[in-house]
Amino acid sequence: MFSGLIGYRGTVVGNDALEGGGATLRLRCEGVAAEKPAVKDSIAVNGVCLTATRIDGDVVTFDVIPETLDRSTLGTLRVGDVTNLEYSLRIGDRMGGHFVYGHVDTTARVLARKHEGQGERVRIERADPFEATITEKAFIAIDGVSLTVAAVGDGWFELALIPETLARTTLGERPEGSAVNIEIDPLARYVAEAVRVRSR
Repeated sequence: MFSGLIGYRGTVVGNDALEGGGATLRLRCEGVAAEKPAVKDSIAVNGVCLTATRIDGDVVTFDVIPETLDRSTLGTLRVGDVTNLEYSLRIGDRMGGHFVYGHVDTTARVLARKHEGQGERVRIERADPFEATITEKAFIAIDGVSLTVAAVGDGWFELALIPETLARTTLGERPEGSAVNIEIDPLARYVAEAVRVRSR
C-alpha cells in the first residue's frame, strides 16, 4: 500500500527483456539508506507495485512479469530514465495522499499541457472502459502520484499540477504524446464493479 506522495526517484541502470516474456528491471534508488528496504519488500516504480528481488547497495532489482508490462509503461524504460519511487507505507506513517495500491489499470497519452498560474494544466486521455470511473474532484494516481481530477470532458480529463509536484516528480517531464500509468481510485473501481454486477 502506498500514499501517492513521491519522496524519491530511481534511475534505470538496466531493463532486460526475457526470452520467455517479462523483464528484469534494475534501478539506482534514492532513499535506500534511510528506508532500508529488504528483498521481498514492495516498492512503487512509476506507480507500479514491484517486489525487490535483489539489493546491491542502492541498486534494486525487480522481476516484471508480462501482465505488468502489458498494463504499464515499464517495458519502455531505458537506461538513464528517471522514475518516481515510493517505498511502501508503514503503520503510523502520515497519510497525505490517498490509498494507492500500485495496481496500474492502464496507460494513456498526455494530450496537452499549458502553464496555469504557478503550475500547469495537463490533459490526458480518458478512454473506455475507465471513462466512467474518472470523475471531477475524484482521486487518481498518475505514474504513482496522488492527484485530484480537475475537469473531465469527452475522451479526456485534466489535472492541475502545483509547482511542488512538477519539481518533485517526473510529471513535469512528460511531453505531449508521451504515455503515463493510470491507477483508478480504488473506491471508484469497486463501485463500478458493483453496479456492473447488479445490472446483469
